[in-house]
Amino acid sequence: MFAAACFPVAIQMSHNSGRQLIKMMVRMLAMCALALSCMHDVHAEDAEYLIQPGDVLQISVWKETDLQAEVLVRPDGGLSFPLAGDLHAEGLSIPQLTKVLVERIQKFIPDPVVTVATKTIGGNHIYVVGKVNRPGDYAFSRPIDVMQALAMAGGATPFASLSDIRILRREGDRQIAIRFNYNRIEDGKSLAENIVLRSGDTVVVP
Repeated sequence: MFAAACFPVAIQMSHNSGRQLIKMMVRMLAMCALALSCMHDVHAEDAEYLIQPGDVLQISVWKETDLQAEVLVRPDGGLSFPLAGDLHAEGLSIPQLTKVLVERIQKFIPDPVVTVATKTIGGNHIYVVGKVNRPGDYAFSRPIDVMQALAMAGGATPFASLSDIRILRREGDRQIAIRFNYNRIEDGKSLAENIVLRSGDTVVVP
């Protein structure tokens, strides 16, 4: 009789536990969805490539067979395209260049549908030299920081002075040296030193 009396209570507790479990799962799914959304936004922003001299772009205008070409970005950062003429592309993102082309071509073709794609990345390079396992020249198509560059170079050798790494960067006619302490960043300190590299930077590992 005692067992019979307790049985409805056990069922009620089971139902309550089930509801709580469902609520917890819904909350977890919502948090995961929010996290994935944030990650997507961050990666979308980070992935924006800036055009550099040496890049080859595929440019086309829909329904215009004469307006389809592979275009090389010249050393001066410029390019030429029919109807758009000569324009400066260096430092622009693909959407920005597309907008410029549309503005120029629409003077001749109403509402042109312009497509720009990066066919060959030839402009963005960084250099990692010194006591790393694979020193050399590395091309990149999305922003990379110093830690990522060191990983691309296979990491430092056992005899590297990790507290005295320098990033050499040209700014106009002068060159500057930016300090990078691997040990402090590995420990979670001075994370601001792990800067995003620019094309042409040289990471020196003594």
